[in-house]
Amino acid sequence: MFYSIRHLTKFRYSSAVSESLMEVRMNPRSEGLQRCLSFNLSVTPRARVQQYRDYLGNVIHHFDVPSPHRNLTIVAEAEVDVTPQLALPARLENDAWGRLDADLANRDFWEMLTPSHFAHWTEPLADFAGELKLPSFDEAREIDPLELLLEVSAAVYRAIEYVPKSTRVDSPIDDALRNRQGVCQDYSHIVIALVRQLGIPCRYVSGYLFHRAGIKTRSTEGATHSWIEAYLPGIGWTGFDPTNNTTASETHVRTAVGRDYADVPPTRGVFKGDAASELTVAVRVAPSDKVPPPEAEIAPEDWSEVIPIESAEDADAAVTAQQQQ
Repeated sequence: MFYSIRHLTKFRYSSAVSESLMEVRMNPRSEGLQRCLSFNLSVTPRARVQQYRDYLGNVIHHFDVPSPHRNLTIVAEAEVDVTPQLALPARLENDAWGRLDADLANRDFWEMLTPSHFAHWTEPLADFAGELKLPSFDEAREIDPLELLLEVSAAVYRAIEYVPKSTRVDSPIDDALRNRQGVCQDYSHIVIALVRQLGIPCRYVSGYLFHRAGIKTRSTEGATHSWIEAYLPGIGWTGFDPTNNTTASETHVRTAVGRDYADVPPTRGVFKGDAASELTVAVRVAPSDKVPPPEAEIAPEDWSEVIPIESAEDADAAVTAQQQQ
């Protein structure tokens, strides 16, 4: 499947700020069945954009706007080819846990097995796991790993109601567990924490979801999306989307992977100045054999969210506030 992706981010300040420093993680990854055919990042006011690749293979662009400005606009455009994946087997081979143990002994999965900033064991999560009757570490070894992952993903899907803006970009999983409401970011963090507790490497995926006509999904169209990948012996990193109770498919476009959201926000940075700020985000993912021209605008009604930011003291939160829906 060939996609044209356009991701707009606008910051508006109540008074001029003197400088903005920003990192951007919007470049789709090229690996496996996904290829990023082209990527372009434009910044207004104009800035020199540089890039590097982190240890997980994510492409990070960064720039500095050193002059006074009241608006900052970032436009990321990409062409991506995603090949349909082969269907997963009904279950793995009988020695799956032994093969997983061998892989864990011979490869470095430490970061995807240990607690992270947003995905860690808490008392409400332990109560939640007990309520869902999820297996313990020892009990899990009696269940096929693939079946176990599907069970955990489906259980979280059923237990948590999808409610846009019910949590914040920096909300701990306990908020979603307490209210039984959340967005894709919360589903991903809860599943990651549960799966790691069972001894299976699990990581967070940031990206985009193509919404097919006539197929209902919980996630919000016009926003970024997140899901998880778990490591399975003989298969490798395998995507599961607990928000929609499905496995990742050719409709999922991956931009970055990490331990949790803290590693992969679409934007992260700071600004200098004493100003109130407003962040506006819009995403468009469309099947296409031709990228929309640069001057093509997204209609105002397609903007996914407007987020007021109170002061420069909250600058870091301001530029990472693109909560994944």
